[in-house]
Amino acid sequence: MKTNPLHFLGIDHVQLAAPLGAEEQARKFFGEILGMEELPKPENLRQRGGVWFRCGAHQLHIGIEKDFVPNRKAHPAFAVANLAALRQRLLAAGIQVLEDEALPGAERFYVDDPFGNRLEFLERQIPGV
Repeated sequence: MKTNPLHFLGIDHVQLAAPLGAEEQARKFFGEILGMEELPKPENLRQRGGVWFRCGAHQLHIGIEKDFVPNRKAHPAFAVANLAALRQRLLAAGIQVLEDEALPGAERFYVDDPFGNRLEFLERQIPGV
Protein backbone atom coordinates (compact mmCIF):
# COMPACT_ATOMS: atom_id res chain seq x y z
CA MET A 1 0.00 0.00 0.00
CA LYS A 2 1.42 3.35 -1.07
CA THR A 3 0.78 6.39 1.09
CA ASN A 4 0.68 9.96 -0.11
CA PRO A 5 3.84 11.87 0.79
CA LEU A 6 3.52 14.79 3.17
CA HIS A 7 4.17 18.23 1.67
CA PHE A 8 4.36 21.50 3.53
CA LEU A 9 2.79 24.25 1.45
CA GLY A 10 4.09 27.20 3.43
CA ILE A 11 3.00 29.26 6.41
CA ASP A 12 -0.67 30.12 6.69
CA HIS A 13 -0.31 32.66 9.50
CA VAL A 14 1.92 33.90 12.28
CA GLN A 15 0.50 34.83 15.67
CA LEU A 16 1.95 37.47 17.94
CA ALA A 17 0.72 37.93 21.49
CA ALA A 18 -0.51 41.20 22.95
CA PRO A 19 -1.91 42.29 26.34
CA LEU A 20 -5.59 42.61 27.20
CA GLY A 21 -7.26 45.54 25.46
CA ALA A 22 -4.53 45.95 22.82
CA GLU A 23 -6.75 45.73 19.74
CA GLU A 24 -6.85 49.46 18.95
CA GLN A 25 -3.07 49.80 19.32
CA ALA A 26 -2.68 46.82 16.99
CA ARG A 27 -5.02 48.40 14.44
CA LYS A 28 -3.07 51.66 14.54
CA PHE A 29 0.37 50.04 14.23
CA PHE A 30 -0.25 47.12 11.87
CA GLY A 31 -3.18 48.66 9.99
CA GLU A 32 -2.55 52.41 9.80
CA ILE A 33 1.24 52.65 10.08
CA LEU A 34 2.31 49.44 8.31
CA GLY A 35 -0.68 49.43 5.96
CA MET A 36 -1.81 45.84 6.50
CA GLU A 37 -5.45 45.10 5.70
CA GLU A 38 -7.54 44.03 8.69
CA LEU A 39 -9.37 40.74 8.23
CA PRO A 40 -12.62 39.81 9.94
CA LYS A 41 -12.20 37.15 12.62
CA PRO A 42 -14.56 34.20 12.46
CA GLU A 43 -17.60 34.77 14.69
CA ASN A 44 -16.75 31.85 16.98
CA LEU A 45 -13.28 33.34 17.75
CA ARG A 46 -14.23 36.98 18.33
CA GLN A 47 -14.88 36.57 22.05
CA ARG A 48 -11.17 35.77 22.51
CA GLY A 49 -10.22 39.29 21.44
CA GLY A 50 -7.34 40.14 19.15
CA VAL A 51 -7.25 41.24 15.54
CA TRP A 52 -6.14 39.65 12.25
CA PHE A 53 -4.35 41.23 9.27
CA ARG A 54 -3.39 40.26 5.73
CA CYS A 55 0.34 40.23 5.10
CA GLY A 56 0.91 39.45 1.43
CA ALA A 57 -0.32 35.91 0.81
CA HIS A 58 -0.26 35.20 4.55
CA GLN A 59 -2.00 36.36 7.69
CA LEU A 60 -0.77 37.96 10.90
CA HIS A 61 -2.89 37.25 13.96
CA ILE A 62 -2.57 39.40 17.06
CA GLY A 63 -3.82 37.26 19.93
CA ILE A 64 -4.67 38.45 23.42
CA GLU A 65 -2.73 36.78 26.19
CA LYS A 66 -3.72 37.24 29.84
CA ASP A 67 -0.20 37.02 31.27
CA PHE A 68 1.46 38.69 28.29
CA VAL A 69 5.24 38.86 28.00
CA PRO A 70 6.72 40.27 24.75
CA ASN A 71 8.95 38.18 22.51
CA ARG A 72 12.37 39.83 22.56
CA LYS A 73 14.34 37.25 20.53
CA ALA A 74 11.85 35.05 18.65
CA HIS A 75 10.27 37.12 15.87
CA PRO A 76 8.62 37.06 12.47
CA ALA A 77 10.57 38.48 9.53
CA PHE A 78 8.43 40.36 7.01
CA ALA A 79 9.63 40.48 3.40
CA VAL A 80 8.99 43.91 1.91
CA ALA A 81 9.60 45.78 -1.31
CA ASN A 82 11.14 49.24 -0.77
CA LEU A 83 12.61 48.84 2.69
CA ALA A 84 13.83 52.45 2.61
CA ALA A 85 10.26 53.75 2.25
CA LEU A 86 9.11 51.58 5.15
CA ARG A 87 12.00 52.86 7.29
CA GLN A 88 10.96 56.47 6.57
CA ARG A 89 7.29 55.70 7.33
CA LEU A 90 8.21 54.17 10.68
CA LEU A 91 10.57 57.00 11.62
CA ALA A 92 7.92 59.58 10.68
CA ALA A 93 5.52 57.79 13.05
CA GLY A 94 8.06 58.08 15.86
CA ILE A 95 8.98 54.40 15.87
CA GLN A 96 12.58 53.52 16.64
CA VAL A 97 14.30 51.53 13.87
CA LEU A 98 17.14 49.27 14.97
CA GLU A 99 19.59 48.74 12.15
CA ASP A 100 21.37 45.41 11.80
CA GLU A 101 24.09 44.16 9.55
CA ALA A 102 22.92 43.00 6.16
CA LEU A 103 22.40 39.36 5.42
CA PRO A 104 24.00 38.09 2.21
CA GLY A 105 21.64 39.33 -0.49
CA ALA A 106 19.34 41.27 1.84
CA GLU A 107 19.04 44.49 3.83
CA ARG A 108 17.13 44.45 7.12
CA PHE A 109 16.18 46.24 10.31
CA TYR A 110 14.16 45.59 13.46
CA VAL A 111 11.40 47.43 15.30
CA ASP A 112 9.33 46.67 18.36
CA ASP A 113 5.57 46.55 17.96
CA PRO A 114 3.54 48.60 20.47
CA PHE A 115 3.64 45.64 22.89
CA GLY A 116 7.42 45.07 22.80
CA ASN A 117 7.47 42.13 20.38
CA ARG A 118 10.50 42.12 18.08
CA LEU A 119 9.74 42.40 14.34
CA GLU A 120 12.20 42.09 11.47
CA PHE A 121 11.69 43.70 8.07
CA LEU A 122 13.92 42.72 5.17
CA GLU A 123 14.29 43.25 1.46
CA ARG A 124 16.06 40.67 -0.66
CA GLN A 125 18.30 41.91 -3.42
CA ILE A 126 17.64 40.61 -6.93
CA PRO A 127 20.94 39.49 -8.52
CA GLY A 128 21.92 41.53 -11.56
CA VAL A 129 19.56 44.44 -10.85
